[in-house]
Amino acid sequence: MFRKRIGNDLRIGSMVFAMLLAGCESNVYVEPPPPKVTTAQPLIQDVTDYLEFTGTLDASERAEVVARVSGVLQSMHFEPGTAVTEGDLLFIIEPEEYQADLQAAQAELAAGEASYDRANIEYGRAKKLYKEKAGAESDVVKWRVEREIASAEILRAKAKIARAELNLGYTQVTAPFTGRVGRNLVDIGNLVGEGEATVLTEVTLYSPIYVYFNLNERDLLRVMQAIREKAEAQGQNPDDIDEIEIPLYLGLANEEGYPHQGRYEYADSAVDTETGTLQLRGTFENSQRPPKLLPGLFARIRLPEGERPDMPLVSERAIGNDQRGVYLMVVNAENVVERRSVKTGQRIDGLIVIEDGLHEDDRVVVKGVQRARPGRKVDPEMVDMADLTTSAMQKAAQESEQAARIKRSDAEPQAQEAAGKPQP
Repeated sequence: MFRKRIGNDLRIGSMVFAMLLAGCESNVYVEPPPPKVTTAQPLIQDVTDYLEFTGTLDASERAEVVARVSGVLQSMHFEPGTAVTEGDLLFIIEPEEYQADLQAAQAELAAGEASYDRANIEYGRAKKLYKEKAGAESDVVKWRVEREIASAEILRAKAKIARAELNLGYTQVTAPFTGRVGRNLVDIGNLVGEGEATVLTEVTLYSPIYVYFNLNERDLLRVMQAIREKAEAQGQNPDDIDEIEIPLYLGLANEEGYPHQGRYEYADSAVDTETGTLQLRGTFENSQRPPKLLPGLFARIRLPEGERPDMPLVSERAIGNDQRGVYLMVVNAENVVERRSVKTGQRIDGLIVIEDGLHEDDRVVVKGVQRARPGRKVDPEMVDMADLTTSAMQKAAQESEQAARIKRSDAEPQAQEAAGKPQP
């Protein structure tokens, strides 16, 4: 009995020891695997440097349509806010008075021509009689003068006819050029043009459209130097800047980037000494209907300054910023993360130009930046930086959506067949 109890105790002790040993083995520390991150080498490409400004859009042509003769406004022949072509009839001012003036002037012309014919005949007769010594010299002089007076009356009558025709033409008010007409500022039945040129409406030309912006002295000198260098590179005369076409890019307040391309057209003759700026004007095509660019709108302007070759660009998602400045997380050859202070430049299609601090063969962490700790190992997965541009990601999203639609459309007939429903 005693031996049996001792044997049981030994077996229980062995089991407890085995359990303790097993417990010790399970508490051994196992280092977790390094976190997964996505890396990409910078995209290397030529970069154009730009100067950016704010400007204001203005119509290339704008004209007030006025009443050039007095009278009652008889009719209106356009819809406010619509497009009109040069010469289109807009208003009619009562023409009866001016038609009567024209007829009176024509009657004066007929009378003058008749007087001229009579005086010319009498002058010829008197001259003949005087040569035959059968008439007086005074008769010759008299009819010559009468003929000259009649000739002057003809000229005056013709001038009256021209003025009467002009005034009669002014009773039909037409569009001065092709553009968009505003609302009528005077209603039908009102007297217009009495003592002053009454404004009836306004016509505006939207295409092309102008943008005005100001360039300070420092930027002006930089741009002039860049233009000269461009001219020399193209084999043009660097002193003849007017012959060099300078592109401009424009964006509205609700637009991403600068989607509208135009060109520089004009600059003031001198720098404003009070502001230290020079006003410039660019021109842009604006042929959409309705036009996207309207006079008076605020605009962002980008002017190319120069080009730099082989600049590195990285995704804006990889950019970090703290008290020490702007930085990137870079993975070295041992897959260890390093913090790299950098200087950033402009944004191009979702990528940021790195001015300084990055090499073209560096592996930049573009996804999982929060898991990338300086001095720690990571498990990097390489992707192409070109696939991280905004345009590339939008294209990929569109293709994915299109593929999903095709897949759903292919699956619908099978689902209907499986459910026993007739296909449409």
